Amino acid sequence: MKYELMTPDLIRSAIKRSLPVVLPAGVIEYHGEHLGVGVDTLVITRVIEEIEKQIDIVVLPAFFYGSASYAVEPPEQKGTIHISSETVFKFAIELFHGLLRIGFRNIYVIVHHQSENFTSGMPTDLAFKLAAKQAIFDFLEKHLGEGWWGSSANNYYQQQKKGKDPFSWIKIYPFMSEEIQKKFPIDHAGKLETSLMMVLCPEAVNMKKFSDKNWYTRTAKQATKDYGNEVKKHIIENLKKIFSE
Repeated sequence: MKYELMTPDLIRSAIKRSLPVVLPAGVIEYHGEHLGVGVDTLVITRVIEEIEKQIDIVVLPAFFYGSASYAVEPPEQKGTIHISSETVFKFAIELFHGLLRIGFRNIYVIVHHQSENFTSGMPTDLAFKLAAKQAIFDFLEKHLGEGWWGSSANNYYQQQKKGKDPFSWIKIYPFMSEEIQKKFPIDHAGKLETSLMMVLCPEAVNMKKFSDKNWYTRTAKQATKDYGNEVKKHIIENLKKIFSE
C-alpha cells in the first residue's frame, strides 16, 4: 500500500497488524552518460513496488535527497544534488518522530548509496541510523519519563528477550546485503547497476549515450537483462525475508 493513498482506517489497520513501513532512501547522482541520475533511489522504489504486489507492506514516498557527495564528479552539467548529512539527519529525525507518533513500530529504511561500506557507515545511512536512535530515545523519554531504562517496571533486558526492544522499531538496511554483494560485486554505473536499471527502470537507460571515458562505467558494456534479473531475484528474496522478521 502506498502511504499517500491510504485512508485513516487503512493506517489504523496497518498499525494493528504491525505491517512493515518501508522508506526507499537514496540520492541524485551522476551515473555516467547512459543512466539517469536517480539510479540509487529508482532501483529501490522499483523493487519495493514488486514486493508490494507479493506481501502486505506500507510504502512511504521515496527520499531522493541523500548525501551524494561530489566524489564521483562535480555537479556542473552532470546533475548530482548533494545534501549535507546534517540536513538529512534533521529531516530523518522529524520523519521518525512523526511516524512513531502515528503509531508505527515496524519501520524500515532501505538505502542504496555507498553501501559497500554499510557496516562502518557512510553519510546518508549514518544520518538515518543516528536519527532513528535519537527519535526513539526522544519518544521513550517523552512517554515514559527520564529514567525509563533503569525503572524496574520496564526491565529493558527482559523486554529485549521477548522481542520487544524499542530500538528495533526503526531499522536501516542496505538495498544489497553483504552476501549479495559478494555474489554480485557492487559498482557505480557499471555492469551491476546498468543491468539492474535495464530490468527495473529501462526508461532511464540509454546505451547509445554510453561512454567508457571514466573507469567506473567501463564494465557497463557487459550489462545484460539476464544479469539484472538474477540480481533482482536475490534482492527481492532478501528484502522479503527482512520484512517478515
